[in-house]
This record gives sequence, C-alpha cells and structure tokens, in this order.
Amino acid sequence: MSRRNTARTEAVLSLTPMIDVMIVLLAVFMVTAPMLTTGIDLDLPRAGRSVTTDDQAAQVSVDKAGHYYMGDAQMGANDIVKKLIAMRGENPKLAIMINGDQGASYGAVMGLMGALKDAGFQKVGLRTKLAD
Repeated sequence: MSRRNTARTEAVLSLTPMIDVMIVLLAVFMVTAPMLTTGIDLDLPRAGRSVTTDDQAAQVSVDKAGHYYMGDAQMGANDIVKKLIAMRGENPKLAIMINGDQGASYGAVMGLMGALKDAGFQKVGLRTKLAD
C-alpha cells in the first residue's frame, strides 16, 4: 500500500480586518450620535443647581408661541400624547422630558404636563440649563 502525500491546508481566520471594520464603525457612531439629537432651537430657562437628566427619555418641546414639537415635527398636544402612549407600549418605563422655551407660556407647558399625567405617565420632567 502506498501512502499518498497530500497537502493539508489549514484554515486561518485573520482577526485584523474584522477589528479594523469594528474600529471604523465605532468612530462613525461616535461622530454621528450627537447629531441624532434633533429638535427645534429653544432658549431653555436656567436652574439653580444640577438636576438629573435622562438622555433616553422622549423629548417634547414647547416654543415661545406655545406650539408643541416632537423632534422637528410640530404636533398638537393630543397627537403627542397618543404618540407617547404608543411608545409606552414598547417601553413601559418610558420617561418624558419637556423642553420648554424660556418665553413659552406657563399654561402651554403645564397643559402638556397635565395631559401626560392624565394619560398615566409617571416620569415627566422639565429640562433646564445650569445657572452660571
């Protein structure tokens, strides 16, 4: 019986290209993540001390004229509440941050806050800037 000389090939998995791709993806996400926070330009009121903020919270804005926004889209208060109720179906612990412009009427901000509380939202907060 004769033995055949067969060349054995070894499969080698090179991790270097995969690591390169992961580093590029990490850099892309680090650059684009701050740009994903969209919304309207507001002049937030100043608060005396630091307050806890939840960056994962749904953002609702009220401008000087009393218009309500989610992101860049202007909506009525009832539409915002309906949309947030749908979001709460996916995340029962959904928190909401209201970004009220310094020139917005107190009634517009508190009206939205009251509508959210009436809809059963427990975690509703107001976003401010730190005082100098």
